Amino acid sequence: MTEVTVADGSFDAPLWLPESGSGPGLVLIQEIFGLDDYLKSVAADLAALGYVVAVPELFWRIAPGWSATHDEAGVSASMEVAGKLDPARAVTDVLATLATLRSLPETDGRAGVFGFCLGGSMAYAAASEGDPDVAVSYYGSRVPDQLPLLDKISCPVQFQFGGADPYIPVEGVRHLADAVASHDGAEIHIHEGAGHAFHNHVAPMFHQPEPAAAAWALTLEFLGRTFPAQA
Repeated sequence: MTEVTVADGSFDAPLWLPESGSGPGLVLIQEIFGLDDYLKSVAADLAALGYVVAVPELFWRIAPGWSATHDEAGVSASMEVAGKLDPARAVTDVLATLATLRSLPETDGRAGVFGFCLGGSMAYAAASEGDPDVAVSYYGSRVPDQLPLLDKISCPVQFQFGGADPYIPVEGVRHLADAVASHDGAEIHIHEGAGHAFHNHVAPMFHQPEPAAAAWALTLEFLGRTFPAQA
């Protein structure tokens, strides 16, 4: 656990360490469900690859310790909580976590951002406002509506989307793909037939094993090429 301090308070960010005890950092940014079993498993997977992973609690001001079930009731409750989130403050929290992670003795000074759903939008915004070494954004619903931010991103960035996501209009994703095609260091993967949150393996209503495995393999290749655990 590490503590992250911002202008209006502080919050805890759980840490996952690789077996070696040190490595480059990744700020892992939550879905609307909070720090749940799914996010913990992703953190553990990334740590096993050699990364030091920190997870900021985005809802610390409005619903401390939030973690919801992965069903219709959980989605509804989480949407209500997420609706109270101030996006600008959330990005500030992510960037503060990035700076804290870089300062830890367990990291080598490098750190990136990696987010799913709500976190995918936050990772994109943080990459445009800050200076992460890498960014990975899975199905961030706000990303296609904020295309101008792409021009402000200088680090390698990967986007993953489902081609049948009911929450993100496919036209917006296609416009993003057009912009990515002319942006150095950016790549996008659209998994046809995949819906929203298809990588969340603890959410039966969302999980789709085939696109999840394909997307994860592409992400591991991207991280290995642009942000290797061993410099």
